[in-house]
Amino acid sequence: MNAKVRAPRNRTLTLAPDEVNAYRMNLAHLSAPAKLSQIENKIIHQNLFEILNWLPHAGVDLLFLDPPYNLTKTFNTTTFRQQTLDEYQEWFESWFASLMKTLKPTASVYICGDWRSGSAIQWVASKYLIVQNRITWEREKGRGAKANWKNSSEDIWFCTASEDYYFDVEAVKLKRRVIAPYKDENGNPKDWEETENGNYRLTHPSNLWTDVSVPFWSMPENTDHPTQKPEKLLAKIILASSRAGDLVLDPFLGSGTTAVVAKKLNRKYIGIELDEMYACLAQKRLAWAERDTSIQGYANGVFWERNAMNDARDSATHPDTAELVPLFEI
Repeated sequence: MNAKVRAPRNRTLTLAPDEVNAYRMNLAHLSAPAKLSQIENKIIHQNLFEILNWLPHAGVDLLFLDPPYNLTKTFNTTTFRQQTLDEYQEWFESWFASLMKTLKPTASVYICGDWRSGSAIQWVASKYLIVQNRITWEREKGRGAKANWKNSSEDIWFCTASEDYYFDVEAVKLKRRVIAPYKDENGNPKDWEETENGNYRLTHPSNLWTDVSVPFWSMPENTDHPTQKPEKLLAKIILASSRAGDLVLDPFLGSGTTAVVAKKLNRKYIGIELDEMYACLAQKRLAWAERDTSIQGYANGVFWERNAMNDARDSATHPDTAELVPLFEI
């Protein structure tokens, strides 16, 4: 299906025509209001705006929103065109308000955006939810800029439906190298661990994420989706703001990262995606997640600093299965 000529080590996930035919058979389609039991752990291949009123009420524990940013960008066969900020805010609210009915009173909501659309997102989110924080993550990818600062960050608004919400800080601690190890008066490490492979400390997560890498061509999770979010980013959100068995909804699923990570972390999911190719890519990734539950940069219950782990894969015998091995060189 994809005619691009790729480098030998390029692991970008693609679809053959026979795979499209097979995976499209598993896509859901709504023609009437649905019950949760009918669409749990399903990818719905439809226009979100046509089925908004058919989604079940008060069933979602975690809503992840990665809508088109206010930029002109093509997503396979669909193009989103940049609007004025007022127009984008009006468009955003037109579907955002309807999604609120899907939330449980204890639900959390994460909304992705960039600096161009930030004020619109903040205004709409504050109208319907409690904005708890804004996360900035370093994406460190993209073209350089000669007459401006290179844009290498994006934002995620963390919101809740009420002040009664779930947050597990222990599940999202970051393991960092200790550059200047401090010891107490008895010579024991203070708040860090000394090992033969290096010195490390578990730290509480902040709203500045510098440990996430955007998917690139040598990573098996990579697809040709132009705005694909990394699995590690979704893992942080899902582990922090949901319990095992909770339901995660992504109405702009893209190539499926939210559904895949929810599956790997034993959550239920509902994904909605307009483009059939991306929906089928998501189905393929879900099938692979049956036998590979690894998430790059996350192992043994902790997240690691970027480039502190090595993705050691036996590409000859099992190219889709990963064993994450820590690297200790500083």
